Parts: sequence; C-alpha cells; structure tokens
Amino acid sequence: MRIEYHRTLIADHVRNDVLFKALKANIKPGVSVVSDIGAGSGLLGLMAAKLGAKDVYLYETAEVGGVAEEVIAASGLSNCFLMPCHSTEMQDPPKSDVIISETLGNYAFEEDIITTLNDARERFLAPGGVMLPDRVRQFAAPVVSPRIDQELNAWRETGATYGFDLSLPQLMSCNNAYVRKLKASELLPGSASLWDEVQFNQPCLGERSGELSWTMTSATDVYGFAVWWEASFGEGLTLSTGPDAPETHWEQLYFPVERAPIKLKEGMELTFEIRSQSGPETGTHLAWRATTVTADGEIVDQQEMDLDRGYLP
Repeated sequence: MRIEYHRTLIADHVRNDVLFKALKANIKPGVSVVSDIGAGSGLLGLMAAKLGAKDVYLYETAEVGGVAEEVIAASGLSNCFLMPCHSTEMQDPPKSDVIISETLGNYAFEEDIITTLNDARERFLAPGGVMLPDRVRQFAAPVVSPRIDQELNAWRETGATYGFDLSLPQLMSCNNAYVRKLKASELLPGSASLWDEVQFNQPCLGERSGELSWTMTSATDVYGFAVWWEASFGEGLTLSTGPDAPETHWEQLYFPVERAPIKLKEGMELTFEIRSQSGPETGTHLAWRATTVTADGEIVDQQEMDLDRGYLP
C-alpha cells in the first residue's frame, strides 16, 4: 500500500480531533497502558504518549509499520513499542486500560474490526478497561436522485449507441456497492433509519443483517439505497459518515438495484433488506433486496442483488 492512503488519514482533521479527545478523556497520565491496534503510521500512538500514557503498544502488520517505527524514533518516545504483527497473532499480549482501533472502512466492517476487537476485548483488555470505539451503528435510506444510476447506465447507453448487447456487464454493475458522496437532498426525506448496531464491550458476530421499510406519502422514484455508519468513542464523541455529517475521508455507500427506478405510488411500501459477512478468512460479502408492496399487501416487485455477482468470472 502506498503512503497516499495514510496521508488521507493524517489530513482528516474531523477524525483526528475526535480520536484525540477520546484518548484524552480516557488516559490517566502515568497510569494508563494503551494499545493502538492497526496503528498505521503511528499517529494515535503518538497522541496517547503525548497525553501521558504510561506505555503505548502499536500493532501494525503492514509495511507502514516501518514508517511508524521511524516516526516513533524521531519523536524520542521511549514508552512507545511497535509490535510488527496483527494483534490476533500476538502471544500473551500486555494488558491495556485503553484499546483504540480505527480500522473502519467506508463499509464499517470491511477491515475486520469486529474480529479484531472481539479478540482484543478477551485477551488485551485490563479489568475496567475501555474499548474505542465502543459502538458502531449503521443507517440506510432510499436514494431518490438519478445521478449515480445514470453513471451505471453507461453500459446500456453505449450498447444502444453502437448496436451491442451489453446487458451482462450492466447487470454486473448493479451487483456492486459504490463509494460515493451523497447529499441529504438526494435521499427520501426523513427516511434515514437504523438497521444495525454493534457493541464492542460484548461478543459480536461478523454476520450482520437488517430490514427497513418505508411507506410512500406521494409518488416516488427510488434508484438505490445509501448506507453509512456512526461510531461512538464515549463522552459524547462520535464519527459519522452520514450525508449531513462533517466531511471526512470516508464516504457513503450506494447500493443499486438491477431495474431502476423503482416506481412507487402513494401508499406503497418499500422494504430494504441487507446482509453482510466480514472476517479475515471470508473477506467481505454483501447482499441486498428491495421489495415493493401495494397498500393491499401485494408484492409487485422484488429485486435481489449480491456483491459476489459483480465480480469478473
């Protein structure tokens, strides 16, 4: 991985400010031992040391760990210790009063934070210790703007222009999740809803699922669904990737449907079901379903999408 990705993290002042405040609120100077899991270039570990942590252990298995080691040395910090391994591989890890892991992706769990923090809570956390983040909640809303759908229609439009059948790649493009910036005005008004919540102070499953429904108050065209997350770091501190949240290096996810737009009349109900599985052995899998039901309860349209169908054979 090139250094550019890590520069985007360092440049994300919203992210950095929340994480610094969370560490400050939980570190007892001269007492607290801190573990930074997925330390990257070492910023959070350096923050913890500056805030007076007794010892700081930085776990990083990627090549950027070499950068972190040089940064620690250049900072002259004798209480920061780089562990060049994945935290789950560490034998007899030192107990920590504060465990922090900013291993959140555009899809919250794509970097295996559930597996990582399940292990850290059981083996790393000292009695009375704190997990940061302590909770992640996931939200979704229907997208009523055709903007991104028009991008995905390039296959269909180009095929029509030159007389080719590009329906297969068109279908594959609709079985994909897209990292995009969405405006709140592009969502169904008042529709943002919670579909999943993970508490890291207890065992968490890598398989997540949720179902949301909305009843239309007027005729509406829906082109897909937006998904985002909110992570809590205690003391009222949160990071959100929502469309109306302060901008960070993260963006929202756009989940298309194969036959867009979904044309809904007043009184119709739209249901969005989403399932995910994430883990170091399985990778991240996503599947979603959109169902349209009349006011009388009749299913008039159902579309099922799966990220695995979007990959090239």
